[in-house]
Amino acid sequence: MIVVRRRALFAASLALGAVAMGAKSSLASPAVKKSRLPIPVPPRPKTIMLDPGHGGADPGALGVGGTQEKRVVIAVARGLQQQLQQGGRYRVLLTRAGDSFVPLRERVARAEAAKADLFLSIHADSHPDPDVRGASVYTISEEASDREAAALAARENRDMFAGMRLGAQPDDSVTKTLVAMAQRGTGNDSRRFADTIVHTFGRSGVRLLPRTHREAGFAVLTSPDIPAALVELGYLSNRYDEKLLTVQQHQVALGRALRASIDAYFGAGSATRKA
Repeated sequence: MIVVRRRALFAASLALGAVAMGAKSSLASPAVKKSRLPIPVPPRPKTIMLDPGHGGADPGALGVGGTQEKRVVIAVARGLQQQLQQGGRYRVLLTRAGDSFVPLRERVARAEAAKADLFLSIHADSHPDPDVRGASVYTISEEASDREAAALAARENRDMFAGMRLGAQPDDSVTKTLVAMAQRGTGNDSRRFADTIVHTFGRSGVRLLPRTHREAGFAVLTSPDIPAALVELGYLSNRYDEKLLTVQQHQVALGRALRASIDAYFGAGSATRKA
């Protein structure tokens, strides 16, 4: 009987010792809580609005061989859209996806509705002098940088008030007001983007006009919130430029250079972003 009691006491003492040791151990080394690191959120894709000029009943400039501007620029825009969408960095929209006429005011409105981060209008010009050739880039300004830029803006702005029931076309004060709004909001970003295109075109071997970056009151660039530029890919009135602009390989090269320009623009600094 005494032996049984001793065994019970011995077992009880062992149990108490184990409990005490466990308590000391828990006090000596408290449980370490695992810290939860925030899951990185991928950056929101930038929204790019590409604007192939003209379309539908408006063919734009006509080449010496009959090439229509609207067909050249939609081909380049579609190719550029495909290049930009690779990798998921950009969301790319077109103001016109097919051969349709879209008024200038509607093009601006579509970019605003999409909350675009950048607007690029794509054109191919004509010139009274058939020897003039090369690409050029334009940004908005109330005062044109030269007569040629002013004349180009006047041609491109013809359909600004299309569809409005007005007895006479409004005077220039409406356009100037819109231009002033755009200059206050995004002028510096637009000029930086244009300079990036000029630099990238030159590095890519694209033939450029002298004084490549010019300014004028382009109605399609009048959004006060979106950095914008208009690029003239060349002159269809020049037989060499016309031939190049109809070659798919050259169209792809132009798209590649424009894609590099957009990459460089967003890489060099933060563009204007609306809330």
